[in-house]
Amino acid sequence: MARMVDIGAKPDVERRATATGEILLKPATVAAIRAGKVEKGDPIHTAEVAGIQAIKRTADALPHCHPIPLTHAAVHLKILKSGVRCTTEVAAIYKTGVEMEALHGCAIALLTVWDMVKSLEKDGKGQYPFTALRDLKVTAKEKG
Repeated sequence: MARMVDIGAKPDVERRATATGEILLKPATVAAIRAGKVEKGDPIHTAEVAGIQAIKRTADALPHCHPIPLTHAAVHLKILKSGVRCTTEVAAIYKTGVEMEALHGCAIALLTVWDMVKSLEKDGKGQYPFTALRDLKVTAKEKG
């Protein structure tokens, strides 16, 4: 039997979570992002918007998550020498935490970058021997 946890008796409490993650990219791909030469457009701006959308739709993607009335959501991407780092921040005043929302937003933002630069990342056989998501984690969680 599948079911969501009953949180009805829990009080509403201010909750915050921050998550981070990175995508490793080829140096030439990082240079193309910096130079604005990605064929699909600006992966940084697009991924930030995709991350916000993902944060708001977490309960649609993860079946045991409760829909949460968010009070804050932010997605920030930073271009690194080795790829792109994403940091998400989420807040709500509710009965359950927002760490899944922060992780989901971060993951989708990074996957959006991958989707937008995949033509630059493929090798001659159409594979991605260098590209990888790594270190997706909750870096802070606050309650109350």
